[in-house]
Amino acid sequence: WAPILANFLHIIIVILGLFGTIQYRPRYIVVYAIWTAIWVTWNIFIICFYLEVGGLSKDSELLTFNISRHQSWWSENGPGCVRKEASMSGIKGLDTHSYVSVIGCALESRYIEVLHSSFQILLALVGFVYACYVVSVFTEEEDSFDFIGGFDPFPLYHVNEKPTNFLFKQTYL
Repeated sequence: WAPILANFLHIIIVILGLFGTIQYRPRYIVVYAIWTAIWVTWNIFIICFYLEVGGLSKDSELLTFNISRHQSWWSENGPGCVRKEASMSGIKGLDTHSYVSVIGCALESRYIEVLHSSFQILLALVGFVYACYVVSVFTEEEDSFDFIGGFDPFPLYHVNEKPTNFLFKQTYL
């Protein structure tokens, strides 16, 4: 459940970041940038979890909050995996579970999870750099607002630089 909740939150924050980019809202983009840092941390944890670094075990119930016995989707549906179900004999009903054995996988599920998390880190880092760039562009645009040529060395409107007494002299033909 933890990865599903994290992915759901990630989708919401990505949509918020896109909305902030389209609507010129730097605060939303900053929220996205902060989230990408958290997202990178989460994916580093997932990599450590599946590679069993630092006392973590992929067989623990840590990611399911000890609620269910579900495993990674890739453990049964990975590339080249052949899934065989054997129904449990005895009680028949809606709550019976079947034993699933998986053979012939081209790549272990934990390595697929590590590759997936590595790809997510790469995307998040690209998104973070882009978010920082967009925020800097938006804040630069806010700082460079011009009150009809008041601060620019080369104003858009031509300013008459003649003394005012020349403007009021009558011209004779």
